[in-house]
Amino acid sequence: MDSLLRHMVDMTGHRDHTMLDISVISAVQELSGAVQTRVLTIATVSGHRFVRSRACIRAGGVACPEEIQDSASAGEPITDFPELAHCLDHHDSRAQGLGPDGLLRLWLPIWCGDQAATCLEITHEGGFSGDTIHMISGIVSVYRNFQNLLDYSERDSLTGLLNRKTFDDQLARMLMGADAEPQLPGQPERRQHCAEEKQWLAVVDVDHFKSVNDRFGHLYGDEVLILIANLLQSSFRAQDRVFRFGGEEFVVLLRSTTLDNARKIIERFRINVGTHEFPQVGRVTVSVGFTSIRAADSPVVTLGHADQALYFAKANGRNRACFYEELLASGLLQTIATNDTAEFF
Repeated sequence: MDSLLRHMVDMTGHRDHTMLDISVISAVQELSGAVQTRVLTIATVSGHRFVRSRACIRAGGVACPEEIQDSASAGEPITDFPELAHCLDHHDSRAQGLGPDGLLRLWLPIWCGDQAATCLEITHEGGFSGDTIHMISGIVSVYRNFQNLLDYSERDSLTGLLNRKTFDDQLARMLMGADAEPQLPGQPERRQHCAEEKQWLAVVDVDHFKSVNDRFGHLYGDEVLILIANLLQSSFRAQDRVFRFGGEEFVVLLRSTTLDNARKIIERFRINVGTHEFPQVGRVTVSVGFTSIRAADSPVVTLGHADQALYFAKANGRNRACFYEELLASGLLQTIATNDTAEFF
């Protein structure tokens, strides 16, 4: 009982989704004696559902966020988890099944209304007693309620992306650690770091969005924004953060990666949008401006650099991604003096 209360206090003490994930799988792992516990993200890409692990703990190990090694992958298809797929289709509270390793898996979707974008997966050698399932279900209920509270304060109501008011804190954290060795919560300290890896900020704007609203109406305009939000989530990596800034503008914070990889990820998103068939509207394109995040720069300066690159992209054909430092080096842009004391919002 003391251990359960300790974990409940720990879970409800966090104001961050990543640390909340770490806390819940640590609690379930210890209290259930599981072989492995994961938090899964359930995403829909082009009408197909995928499962992607975003946090994991194994017996004897430390809970930590997980990153997909193949940045082009949307995750594992839901067809690899037939019991979970059936559970989601029928709005069930849990499902069980044997994995290819012969171990029993228990899935507990985190329902928010009729949607479940998150699921807890617990792997066990000998199965689960009724008391264990009852205890885990209680933990999951607390996790669901607290996650919904965080979502309510942090998420955009239309797209489900992080909202603008959470961006300031997220960017401040990145700026503080921009020149330091990157380390995600729960991960062991890294001794070596590739000097080419940096943090990046990208600003995304939907091309000719006003004409979409004018021609088809705001309901179809809203649908375009929702679908683009889905493409943002599926195109970028689990460790990146995607925000809706308002209107047709989005911002992405890309965690530690090289310039080449950042460019590939951004280009993949741009192409995914350009090749997507939007209902009634047809084809839509986006323009993107991105820049590196440096500890020496303020949030105003960093966002201003990305905005300059975005405006260049829109003024030079649209449907393209432009890198601020590259434009600066080639003489296509000039540094604009910024009042760093200005209010960010």
